[in-house]
Amino acid sequence: MAGIGNEEAWQPGRERLSVVTVTYNSSRHLNAFLDSLQTGLDGIQDFEIVIADNASSDDSIAIALSHPVRPRVVSVGWNSGYAGGINAAVATIGRDSTLLVLNPDVRLLSGAARLLVDRLADPTVGVAVPKILDEDGRLTHSLRREPSVRTAWTDAVLGGGALGAWVGTGEKISDPTRYTADGFADWAEGSAMAISARARKLVGDWDESFFLYSEEVDYMRRVRAAGLSIAYVSGAEVIHIGGESGTNPFLSALLTRNRVQYYRRHHGFALSALFQLAVVLGEGVRVGMGPTHLAALWAALTAL
Repeated sequence: MAGIGNEEAWQPGRERLSVVTVTYNSSRHLNAFLDSLQTGLDGIQDFEIVIADNASSDDSIAIALSHPVRPRVVSVGWNSGYAGGINAAVATIGRDSTLLVLNPDVRLLSGAARLLVDRLADPTVGVAVPKILDEDGRLTHSLRREPSVRTAWTDAVLGGGALGAWVGTGEKISDPTRYTADGFADWAEGSAMAISARARKLVGDWDESFFLYSEEVDYMRRVRAAGLSIAYVSGAEVIHIGGESGTNPFLSALLTRNRVQYYRRHHGFALSALFQLAVVLGEGVRVGMGPTHLAALWAALTAL
């Protein structure tokens, strides 16, 4: 569905906004996601909604096609992963469109899209990310530092609790003051992001070798390498259900393996070995906390 604008509505660049989501057996979340777009896109008058479906075996496609926002569905035909799904959707979208990439378990709050797109009017900004809340309305620490030996060892030794947050050298930015005002980050969790048409042209496709997890780290690294920044927009808010990597051993292992492989792609043998050792240590000392840590430990040990 495309909205038709008037002259007083959203101006920056006048590009169309293409909302993209990737589904894989996402029927549990899809109705609420699509419902949220009706107010989340307030102020955006020229838009389309594109769903790339990775061969869902549930009712995801039927739900999408029957919803009043009338999204366009791209049937990928197989489970191509998150990056593959995004690429399949983007292949059907004009090169001059701004993208709003959202997970299907996101709820876009009123006016969030316009605030993100307005931030992209700054030609130095390639990606704009919102404030992310959990289901209970609590802040999610979604901003990140570029993975490094220092962040890996901080997280391994201190963990993600209060001490790690106080030290402030881990991968996750946990200082609550960083979330109260607009700013910048190396990257942010990939559940919700607006991408400028300029960034799309400079960066190209998402890397499908990251089936799930770390694909957003890689994409935003390439955005920064192209000379553009990752901007945080504190007034744009979304709810993200998420959290499966913390309870699902398979997803925990995949996340950990991709962390190690991503770092290795960009660094030499010695630094990569130190990074991998930190991840192994961090998961090893927490292996008694549950099966997700055991799965992550094995993934860290065997990552090639």
